[in-house]
Amino acid sequence: MTESLWQAELAVEAQPENSEAKPEVDVAGEEAVQEPRALTVTANDFADLEERVLRAVSLVKQERQLRAAAEERAVRAEAALAEQLPRVDQLRTELNALRVERDQVKTRVERLLQQLDALEL
Repeated sequence: MTESLWQAELAVEAQPENSEAKPEVDVAGEEAVQEPRALTVTANDFADLEERVLRAVSLVKQERQLRAAAEERAVRAEAALAEQLPRVDQLRTELNALRVERDQVKTRVERLLQQLDALEL
């Protein structure tokens, strides 16, 4: 009986490998767990990866610098806006006063024109 078990193992091991790999079967009829094959990385692959990582790091640095510059411009713009708000309020008040004065002048001119029309009759 021992000889038949050994012969079965030898028969399984002696089978040629083809494109359709079948899982190995041990003596008990269960599939044997195959160890994963080692990933081979060539020097060129590693250099390419290193170059890509360096480019990514460079891009991140550049984007951070641009973001910092944009935030600085935004802070300056907000400060300039805060300085201009009182002036805007003053100009708005002045504009309203000028509109009121214009309406008063318009009313006075209309009254004067009515008086002139009344004199000509």
